Amino acid sequence: MWQHPFYRTSLGIIMVLTIIYLLSKVSFIFNPLVTLVSILIVPLTISGFLYYLLRPIVQFLERKKLNRVLSILLIYLLFAGVITIFLIVVWPPLRKQIIEFMNNVPKMINGLQTQFNDIRDNRYLSMVTNETSPELMSKVTEYLNSAMEAISGYLSHVVTFLNDFVIVVGTVPILLYYMLKEDERVTPMLVRMLPSRYRRDGANVIHEIDNMLKGFIAGRMISAMLLAFMSFIGFWMIGLPYPLLLAVVGALFNFIPYFGALLGAIPCVIVAFTVSPTMVLWVIVVVVVAQQIEGNLISPYIYGKTINIHPLTTIVLLLVAGDFGGILGMILAIPVYMMLKIIVLKAHKLYFAEKMEDLTESNP
Repeated sequence: MWQHPFYRTSLGIIMVLTIIYLLSKVSFIFNPLVTLVSILIVPLTISGFLYYLLRPIVQFLERKKLNRVLSILLIYLLFAGVITIFLIVVWPPLRKQIIEFMNNVPKMINGLQTQFNDIRDNRYLSMVTNETSPELMSKVTEYLNSAMEAISGYLSHVVTFLNDFVIVVGTVPILLYYMLKEDERVTPMLVRMLPSRYRRDGANVIHEIDNMLKGFIAGRMISAMLLAFMSFIGFWMIGLPYPLLLAVVGALFNFIPYFGALLGAIPCVIVAFTVSPTMVLWVIVVVVVAQQIEGNLISPYIYGKTINIHPLTTIVLLLVAGDFGGILGMILAIPVYMMLKIIVLKAHKLYFAEKMEDLTESNP
Protein backbone atom coordinates (compact mmCIF):
# COMPACT_ATOMS: atom_id res chain seq x y z
CA MET A 1 0.00 0.00 0.00
CA TRP A 2 2.78 2.44 0.94
CA GLN A 3 4.32 1.99 -2.51
CA HIS A 4 1.30 3.66 -4.11
CA PRO A 5 2.21 7.08 -5.63
CA PHE A 6 -0.57 8.80 -3.68
CA TYR A 7 0.80 7.73 -0.30
CA ARG A 8 4.37 8.48 -1.27
CA THR A 9 3.41 11.97 -2.48
CA SER A 10 1.34 12.62 0.64
CA LEU A 11 4.20 11.49 2.86
CA GLY A 12 6.58 13.78 1.00
CA ILE A 13 4.26 16.77 1.43
CA ILE A 14 3.86 16.05 5.15
CA MET A 15 7.63 15.82 5.59
CA VAL A 16 8.19 19.11 3.74
CA LEU A 17 5.54 20.89 5.82
CA THR A 18 7.03 19.45 9.00
CA ILE A 19 10.49 20.69 8.06
CA ILE A 20 9.10 24.15 7.27
CA TYR A 21 7.29 24.22 10.62
CA LEU A 22 10.40 23.19 12.54
CA LEU A 23 12.53 25.75 10.70
CA SER A 24 10.02 28.48 11.57
CA LYS A 25 10.52 27.63 15.25
CA VAL A 26 14.29 28.02 15.06
CA SER A 27 14.39 30.90 12.58
CA PHE A 28 16.62 32.89 14.95
CA ILE A 29 19.47 30.54 14.05
CA PHE A 30 19.44 31.90 10.51
CA ASN A 31 19.48 35.58 11.52
CA PRO A 32 23.28 35.92 11.09
CA LEU A 33 23.00 34.34 7.64
CA VAL A 34 20.16 36.68 6.69
CA THR A 35 22.19 39.65 7.88
CA LEU A 36 25.20 38.52 5.86
CA VAL A 37 23.11 38.06 2.73
CA SER A 38 21.45 41.46 3.16
CA ILE A 39 24.88 43.08 3.38
CA LEU A 40 26.35 41.27 0.37
CA ILE A 41 23.34 41.15 -1.96
CA VAL A 42 23.80 44.67 -3.34
CA PRO A 43 27.59 44.41 -3.97
CA LEU A 44 27.15 40.95 -5.49
CA THR A 45 24.32 42.13 -7.72
CA ILE A 46 26.27 45.17 -8.93
CA SER A 47 29.39 43.05 -9.46
CA GLY A 48 27.38 40.51 -11.44
CA PHE A 49 25.90 43.19 -13.68
CA LEU A 50 29.30 44.75 -14.31
CA TYR A 51 30.87 41.33 -14.87
CA TYR A 52 28.54 40.51 -17.74
CA LEU A 53 28.94 43.99 -19.18
CA LEU A 54 32.74 44.03 -19.04
CA ARG A 55 33.57 40.39 -19.76
CA PRO A 56 33.16 40.74 -23.55
CA ILE A 57 35.70 43.57 -23.49
CA VAL A 58 38.16 41.42 -21.53
CA GLN A 59 37.71 38.58 -24.00
CA PHE A 60 38.20 40.98 -26.92
CA LEU A 61 41.46 42.30 -25.44
CA GLU A 62 42.66 38.75 -24.82
CA ARG A 63 42.07 37.92 -28.46
CA LYS A 64 44.35 40.87 -29.20
CA LYS A 65 47.11 39.04 -27.27
CA LEU A 66 46.80 41.18 -24.15
CA ASN A 67 47.27 39.53 -20.75
CA ARG A 68 44.04 39.00 -18.78
CA VAL A 69 45.23 40.92 -15.73
CA LEU A 70 46.41 43.80 -17.88
CA SER A 71 43.10 43.69 -19.74
CA ILE A 72 41.19 43.98 -16.48
CA LEU A 73 43.37 46.84 -15.26
CA LEU A 74 42.93 48.64 -18.58
CA ILE A 75 39.16 48.21 -18.33
CA TYR A 76 39.27 49.54 -14.78
CA LEU A 77 41.06 52.64 -16.06
CA LEU A 78 38.51 53.09 -18.84
CA PHE A 79 35.66 52.48 -16.40
CA ALA A 80 37.15 55.00 -13.99
CA GLY A 81 37.23 57.47 -16.87
CA VAL A 82 33.57 56.82 -17.64
CA ILE A 83 32.65 57.31 -13.98
CA THR A 84 34.69 60.51 -13.89
CA ILE A 85 32.87 61.83 -16.95
CA PHE A 86 29.56 60.86 -15.32
CA LEU A 87 30.49 62.66 -12.09
CA ILE A 88 31.58 65.76 -14.00
CA VAL A 89 28.90 65.93 -16.71
CA VAL A 90 25.80 64.06 -15.53
CA TRP A 91 25.89 63.95 -11.74
CA PRO A 92 25.94 67.71 -10.96
CA PRO A 93 22.72 68.52 -12.88
CA LEU A 94 21.15 65.27 -11.71
CA ARG A 95 22.01 65.98 -8.08
CA LYS A 96 20.75 69.54 -8.49
CA GLN A 97 17.43 68.30 -9.85
CA ILE A 98 17.10 65.76 -7.01
CA ILE A 99 17.66 68.46 -4.39
CA GLU A 100 15.33 70.89 -6.15
CA PHE A 101 12.68 68.20 -6.40
CA MET A 102 12.83 67.42 -2.68
CA ASN A 103 12.80 71.10 -1.76
CA ASN A 104 9.85 71.78 -4.05
CA VAL A 105 7.66 68.90 -2.83
CA PRO A 106 5.42 71.21 -0.72
CA LYS A 107 5.07 73.59 -3.67
CA MET A 108 4.20 70.72 -6.02
CA ILE A 109 1.62 69.41 -3.56
CA ASN A 110 0.03 72.86 -3.55
CA GLY A 111 0.16 72.79 -7.34
CA LEU A 112 -1.68 69.47 -7.35
CA GLN A 113 -4.33 70.90 -5.07
CA THR A 114 -4.67 73.94 -7.32
CA GLN A 115 -5.08 71.80 -10.42
CA PHE A 116 -7.79 69.72 -8.77
CA ASN A 117 -9.56 72.82 -7.57
CA ASP A 118 -9.53 74.15 -11.13
CA ILE A 119 -10.98 70.88 -12.38
CA ARG A 120 -13.63 70.93 -9.68
CA ASP A 121 -14.57 74.51 -10.51
CA ASN A 122 -14.72 73.83 -14.24
CA ARG A 123 -18.33 73.94 -15.39
CA TYR A 124 -18.10 70.86 -17.60
CA LEU A 125 -15.70 68.71 -15.63
CA SER A 126 -17.48 69.41 -12.37
CA MET A 127 -20.59 67.71 -13.77
CA VAL A 128 -18.56 64.53 -14.33
CA THR A 129 -16.86 64.60 -10.95
CA ASN A 130 -20.06 65.38 -9.07
CA GLU A 131 -21.88 62.53 -10.76
CA THR A 132 -19.03 60.11 -10.18
CA SER A 133 -18.40 60.65 -6.50
CA PRO A 134 -18.49 63.67 -4.21
CA GLU A 135 -15.31 62.53 -2.48
CA LEU A 136 -13.42 61.55 -5.62
CA MET A 137 -11.32 64.69 -5.90
CA SER A 138 -10.27 64.70 -2.26
CA LYS A 139 -9.35 61.01 -2.44
CA VAL A 140 -7.29 61.46 -5.59
CA THR A 141 -5.58 64.48 -4.09
CA GLU A 142 -4.78 62.52 -0.95
CA TYR A 143 -3.31 59.63 -2.94
CA LEU A 144 -1.23 61.92 -5.14
CA ASN A 145 0.08 63.81 -2.13
CA SER A 146 1.09 60.51 -0.54
CA ALA A 147 2.75 59.43 -3.78
CA MET A 148 4.67 62.69 -4.01
CA GLU A 149 5.91 62.35 -0.44
CA ALA A 150 6.87 58.72 -1.08
CA ILE A 151 8.84 59.70 -4.18
CA SER A 152 10.61 62.38 -2.20
CA GLY A 153 11.45 59.84 0.48
CA TYR A 154 12.85 57.41 -2.07
CA LEU A 155 14.98 60.14 -3.62
CA SER A 156 16.33 61.14 -0.24
CA HIS A 157 17.34 57.51 0.30
CA VAL A 158 19.03 57.55 -3.10
CA VAL A 159 21.02 60.64 -2.19
CA THR A 160 21.97 59.08 1.14
CA PHE A 161 23.06 55.90 -0.60
CA LEU A 162 25.12 57.75 -3.19
CA ASN A 163 26.80 59.82 -0.50
CA ASP A 164 27.44 56.89 1.85
CA PHE A 165 28.23 53.72 -0.09
CA VAL A 166 31.54 52.72 1.45
CA ILE A 167 30.68 49.02 1.43
CA VAL A 168 29.76 49.03 -2.24
CA VAL A 169 32.81 51.03 -3.30
CA GLY A 170 35.09 48.86 -1.20
CA THR A 171 33.78 45.46 -2.24
CA VAL A 172 32.56 45.78 -5.83
CA PRO A 173 35.97 46.42 -7.45
CA ILE A 174 37.48 43.46 -5.57
CA LEU A 175 34.61 41.10 -6.37
CA LEU A 176 34.54 42.22 -9.98
CA TYR A 177 38.30 41.78 -10.38
CA TYR A 178 38.22 38.17 -9.23
CA MET A 179 35.09 37.44 -11.26
CA LEU A 180 36.84 38.62 -14.40
CA LYS A 181 40.20 37.07 -13.53
CA GLU A 182 38.90 33.64 -12.51
CA ASP A 183 36.23 33.55 -15.20
CA GLU A 184 37.51 30.47 -17.03
CA ARG A 185 38.13 28.49 -13.83
CA VAL A 186 34.64 28.76 -12.37
CA THR A 187 32.87 26.35 -14.71
CA PRO A 188 35.44 23.51 -14.39
CA MET A 189 35.45 23.97 -10.61
CA LEU A 190 31.66 23.69 -10.41
CA VAL A 191 31.59 20.74 -12.80
CA ARG A 192 34.14 18.81 -10.71
CA MET A 193 31.73 18.97 -7.77
CA LEU A 194 29.24 16.82 -9.68
CA PRO A 195 29.33 13.03 -10.09
CA SER A 196 31.28 12.05 -13.19
CA ARG A 197 28.23 10.89 -15.14
CA TYR A 198 26.52 14.28 -14.69
CA ARG A 199 29.49 16.50 -15.48
CA ARG A 200 28.77 16.98 -19.16
CA ASP A 201 25.15 17.85 -18.46
CA GLY A 202 26.24 20.14 -15.63
CA ALA A 203 28.61 21.98 -17.96
CA ASN A 204 25.78 22.41 -20.46
CA VAL A 205 23.51 23.82 -17.75
CA ILE A 206 26.17 26.30 -16.62
CA HIS A 207 26.77 27.34 -20.22
CA GLU A 208 23.05 27.84 -20.79
CA ILE A 209 22.65 29.89 -17.61
CA ASP A 210 25.67 31.97 -18.56
CA ASN A 211 24.24 32.76 -22.00
CA MET A 212 20.87 33.62 -20.49
CA LEU A 213 22.35 36.01 -17.92
CA LYS A 214 24.62 37.57 -20.51
CA GLY A 215 21.72 38.33 -22.82
CA PHE A 216 19.39 39.47 -20.07
CA ILE A 217 21.78 41.82 -18.27
CA ALA A 218 23.35 43.34 -21.36
CA GLY A 219 19.93 43.73 -22.96
CA ARG A 220 18.41 45.39 -19.91
CA MET A 221 21.31 47.79 -19.59
CA ILE A 222 21.29 48.81 -23.25
CA SER A 223 17.52 49.22 -23.41
CA ALA A 224 17.48 51.20 -20.15
CA MET A 225 20.15 53.60 -21.42
CA LEU A 226 18.36 54.12 -24.73
CA LEU A 227 15.04 54.60 -22.95
CA ALA A 228 16.60 57.17 -20.61
CA PHE A 229 18.02 59.07 -23.59
CA MET A 230 14.71 59.07 -25.49
CA SER A 231 12.74 60.07 -22.39
CA PHE A 232 15.15 62.88 -21.54
CA ILE A 233 14.94 64.33 -25.05
CA GLY A 234 11.15 64.09 -25.00
CA PHE A 235 10.76 65.62 -21.52
CA TRP A 236 13.20 68.40 -22.37
CA MET A 237 11.35 69.22 -25.60
CA ILE A 238 7.96 69.53 -23.89
CA GLY A 239 9.39 71.57 -21.01
CA LEU A 240 8.75 69.09 -18.20
CA PRO A 241 10.52 70.01 -14.94
CA TYR A 242 13.38 67.74 -13.82
CA PRO A 243 13.72 65.99 -17.21
CA LEU A 244 17.04 64.29 -16.44
CA LEU A 245 15.91 63.04 -13.04
CA LEU A 246 12.63 61.65 -14.33
CA ALA A 247 14.33 60.03 -17.33
CA VAL A 248 16.84 58.29 -15.05
CA VAL A 249 14.09 57.13 -12.68
CA GLY A 250 12.11 55.72 -15.60
CA ALA A 251 15.18 53.93 -16.95
CA LEU A 252 15.92 52.36 -13.56
CA PHE A 253 12.35 51.12 -13.25
CA ASN A 254 12.68 49.69 -16.75
CA PHE A 255 14.80 46.89 -15.27
CA ILE A 256 11.50 45.55 -13.90
CA PRO A 257 9.53 43.85 -16.70
CA TYR A 258 5.90 44.88 -17.29
CA PHE A 259 5.47 46.90 -14.08
CA GLY A 260 8.60 48.97 -14.70
CA ALA A 261 7.03 51.08 -17.45
CA LEU A 262 4.05 51.93 -15.24
CA LEU A 263 6.12 52.61 -12.13
CA GLY A 264 8.49 54.82 -14.09
CA ALA A 265 5.64 56.79 -15.64
CA ILE A 266 3.86 57.56 -12.35
CA PRO A 267 6.31 60.20 -11.05
CA CYS A 268 6.45 61.78 -14.51
CA VAL A 269 2.67 62.13 -14.65
CA ILE A 270 2.50 63.50 -11.11
CA VAL A 271 5.14 66.14 -11.79
CA ALA A 272 3.44 67.01 -15.07
CA PHE A 273 0.11 67.47 -13.30
CA THR A 274 1.66 70.11 -11.05
CA VAL A 275 2.24 72.11 -14.24
CA SER A 276 -1.00 71.59 -16.17
CA PRO A 277 -3.32 68.87 -17.46
CA THR A 278 -1.98 69.56 -20.94
CA MET A 279 1.52 68.70 -19.76
CA VAL A 280 0.16 65.37 -18.50
CA LEU A 281 -1.05 64.55 -22.00
CA TRP A 282 2.32 65.44 -23.48
CA VAL A 283 4.13 63.31 -20.90
CA ILE A 284 1.88 60.35 -21.66
CA VAL A 285 2.66 60.78 -25.36
CA VAL A 286 6.42 60.86 -24.69
CA VAL A 287 6.30 57.84 -22.37
CA VAL A 288 4.14 55.78 -24.71
CA VAL A 289 6.26 56.58 -27.77
CA ALA A 290 9.51 55.81 -25.92
CA GLN A 291 8.12 52.57 -24.50
CA GLN A 292 6.79 51.48 -27.89
CA ILE A 293 10.15 52.10 -29.54
CA GLU A 294 11.94 50.27 -26.74
CA GLY A 295 9.48 47.39 -26.58
CA ASN A 296 8.89 46.80 -30.29
CA LEU A 297 12.16 47.81 -31.92
CA ILE A 298 14.99 47.70 -29.38
CA SER A 299 14.13 44.83 -27.01
CA PRO A 300 13.31 42.18 -29.66
CA TYR A 301 16.58 42.94 -31.44
CA ILE A 302 18.61 42.82 -28.22
CA TYR A 303 16.97 39.91 -26.42
CA GLY A 304 15.90 37.69 -29.29
CA LYS A 305 14.67 34.48 -27.66
CA THR A 306 16.76 34.86 -24.52
CA ILE A 307 13.67 35.55 -22.40
CA ASN A 308 10.91 33.02 -22.88
CA ILE A 309 8.52 33.43 -19.96
CA HIS A 310 4.75 33.61 -20.05
CA PRO A 311 3.49 37.09 -19.09
CA LEU A 312 1.27 35.66 -16.34
CA THR A 313 4.26 33.87 -14.82
CA THR A 314 6.25 37.10 -14.96
CA ILE A 315 3.52 39.06 -13.20
CA VAL A 316 3.19 36.49 -10.41
CA LEU A 317 6.96 36.40 -9.95
CA LEU A 318 7.19 40.17 -9.74
CA LEU A 319 4.35 40.42 -7.23
CA VAL A 320 5.86 37.77 -4.96
CA ALA A 321 9.42 39.07 -5.31
CA GLY A 322 8.30 42.64 -4.74
CA ASP A 323 6.56 41.63 -1.52
CA PHE A 324 9.66 39.86 -0.21
CA GLY A 325 12.51 41.95 -1.59
CA GLY A 326 11.09 45.26 -2.77
CA ILE A 327 12.53 46.84 -5.90
CA LEU A 328 15.71 44.75 -5.76
CA GLY A 329 13.64 41.59 -5.49
CA MET A 330 11.62 42.56 -8.56
CA ILE A 331 14.82 43.21 -10.52
CA LEU A 332 16.34 39.85 -9.55
CA ALA A 333 13.12 37.82 -9.86
CA ILE A 334 13.31 37.10 -13.59
CA PRO A 335 16.98 36.04 -13.85
CA VAL A 336 16.72 33.91 -10.70
CA TYR A 337 13.57 32.24 -12.01
CA MET A 338 15.19 31.58 -15.38
CA MET A 339 18.23 30.03 -13.70
CA LEU A 340 16.04 27.75 -11.61
CA LYS A 341 13.95 26.89 -14.66
CA ILE A 342 17.01 25.79 -16.62
CA ILE A 343 18.25 23.65 -13.71
CA VAL A 344 14.86 22.06 -13.00
CA LEU A 345 14.15 21.26 -16.66
CA LYS A 346 17.56 19.64 -17.06
CA ALA A 347 17.17 17.65 -13.84
CA HIS A 348 13.70 16.55 -14.93
CA LYS A 349 15.05 15.44 -18.29
CA LEU A 350 17.88 13.48 -16.69
CA TYR A 351 15.52 11.86 -14.19
CA PHE A 352 13.22 10.51 -16.87
CA ALA A 353 16.16 9.50 -19.04
CA GLU A 354 17.45 7.35 -16.19
CA LYS A 355 13.98 5.93 -15.63
CA MET A 356 13.80 4.92 -19.26
CA GLU A 357 17.22 3.29 -19.02
CA ASP A 358 16.11 1.32 -15.96
CA LEU A 359 12.96 0.17 -17.75
CA THR A 360 14.98 -0.83 -20.80
CA GLU A 361 17.41 -2.84 -18.70
CA SER A 362 14.64 -4.55 -16.72
CA ASN A 363 12.72 -5.44 -19.91
CA PRO A 364 15.30 -6.57 -22.46
